[in-house]
Amino acid sequence: MPGELERMLTFLTKGLTETAALWPDVEQGYAWVHRAAHLLSNDNKLSATQVCQTYETLLAEMEQAPTSSELLATMLSTFRKVTASYWPGLFHCYDHVDLPRTNNDLEQYFGSARYHERRATGRKQASPGVVIRGAVRVVASVASRQHPFSGPELYPTDLTRWHTLRSELNHRHEARRMQYRFRKSPEQYLAALEEKLSKERLPP
Repeated sequence: MPGELERMLTFLTKGLTETAALWPDVEQGYAWVHRAAHLLSNDNKLSATQVCQTYETLLAEMEQAPTSSELLATMLSTFRKVTASYWPGLFHCYDHVDLPRTNNDLEQYFGSARYHERRATGRKQASPGVVIRGAVRVVASVASRQHPFSGPELYPTDLTRWHTLRSELNHRHEARRMQYRFRKSPEQYLAALEEKLSKERLPP
């Protein structure tokens, strides 16, 4: 056997020997994660409700199953915690074919918007408008290329949510304006801020 292969074999043997105690946990943890990935791949084309129910069963089994070590228990607990954080939007894609299902699919969605913005503006970096209003501009950019919207379709159906969204966007825009004012004249900006703070502290 060539010397390079002998050294590699030595390293592999040493590594496997020193980590032998960890492999049962890795094997058991991988089995759980593999089952989760198989359910989410949804090869059987189940509905969102069906996938959700099946996945809930898996999480219940995972929580009740005995673990071989505290490390594995911590890993499974973290897995369930992270899953819970994604839960509200985890299953919609199974009822809506055009909804990106994975992070890679979602990255292509955003990448398309970045590409067209660069073509339109000549900027390599995201424009301030996208940074401030990306929550609506990116969605509008991608959606409008897939479907020509009519006037009635653009009318907001939920005015409360529409006003809330506009308020959030205006708040971001105001924060951006304040940053610009500070960069343009830090002394003047801080003086105005100090004066405002002093007035708020004065008794009526």
